[in-house]
Amino acid sequence: MLTSNGYVLDEQRLGELVAVPEEERGDRAQLRARLQRDGYLFLTGLLDPAAVLAFREYYFGLTGSAADGASYRKVLFEEIVPGPEYAAFCAQPALKGWFEWFLGGEPFLHRRKIIRQTAPGENGIGTATQAHYDLVYLRGGSDQVLSAWIPLGDCPVSRGGLTYLEGSHHRVLEEEAAGRLKRPAASITADLPALAAQYDANWLVADYRAGDVVVHTAHTVHAALDNVSTELRLSTDIRYQRADDAIDDRWQNHWHDRDGL
Repeated sequence: MLTSNGYVLDEQRLGELVAVPEEERGDRAQLRARLQRDGYLFLTGLLDPAAVLAFREYYFGLTGSAADGASYRKVLFEEIVPGPEYAAFCAQPALKGWFEWFLGGEPFLHRRKIIRQTAPGENGIGTATQAHYDLVYLRGGSDQVLSAWIPLGDCPVSRGGLTYLEGSHHRVLEEEAAGRLKRPAASITADLPALAAQYDANWLVADYRAGDVVVHTAHTVHAALDNVSTELRLSTDIRYQRADDAIDDRWQNHWHDRDGL
């Protein structure tokens, strides 16, 4: 049984996130068409798993000794988030180079990069990332910014990975164009089953492995599942765009969970 913020997902409204076939991986035109059609690119094994696991080990090496929440936050926001290890991980050649190739120009990585840790058994509204699309938080720049969600270690469905609402970017694009979604930055809802029914669409899930990356558009609705496993879920989400497109200046400071964005 899969849940998100305590809401039980309808098994009839579940689907599978489809990985990009190997034969398409080097065809930029096909990838762009796929992204336009599906709203996401599930790139299995894009990163070296050893690099992912090394960063995971570095993270837990620093946070593992935190005795309480305040100590953990101090390590996270004063050492890890602004640190050179995190910067190097997010700009590693396998990642930055892919975006340079895909975007067809100099890539720009937003400084505000987010690390999310979810413990087993955390549920109830506010514990998992609620349904949203990223553009509502990035209004000050290009709507062509792309997000990369990266599991920092294996992340089977039970561990609470990201889930995508199938085809949702088409509806969001239409409603954005019509001006019906111009509102302050906010999530859509914590009630994923109700949103699936409203959109008449499935929530797409996958068993992620270390090295996998999911790239999605700023219009694609997504959310996180609850962690119903016995292991911590660790992930990061970062954003790349072309350097010559408009950039949201608010996202050029290091992430803090009290930065108001």
